[in-house]
Amino acid sequence: MSSDSCYLLCLDLPHGEQVRAQLAGAEEARVLADRAKALSDPSRLRIAAALHLGAELCVCDLAWITELSQNLVSHHVRTLRTAGLATSRRNGKLVMYRLTEAGQHLLVAVTGPAAPTVAQTASREVPA
Repeated sequence: MSSDSCYLLCLDLPHGEQVRAQLAGAEEARVLADRAKALSDPSRLRIAAALHLGAELCVCDLAWITELSQNLVSHHVRTLRTAGLATSRRNGKLVMYRLTEAGQHLLVAVTGPAAPTVAQTASREVPA
């Protein structure tokens, strides 16, 4: 049998209703999908990781850390902020960014709780 669909109508209504009651609604699922999409770009994922490690950073710092242009970093942190994964605050002429609690949780879900940092990876390399 190679088909992925049922040939019989075999509803387990009590169980189905129990699951349906716990399932996210369409709007909530859209918001969650938008958050997940925000981390689907490698540059945004690196920026989010930098914010996770650095707690709070400005665009200039993020650009230097990630080796991306300031314009590109600004675009990406705006996307993270729009998705609810980052927040910003003005500090004089600087705008400081940090991950929200949702951003931290999603980043950990994507990278794993003990995602290796560059320093950890470099320390494991065998010298030539």
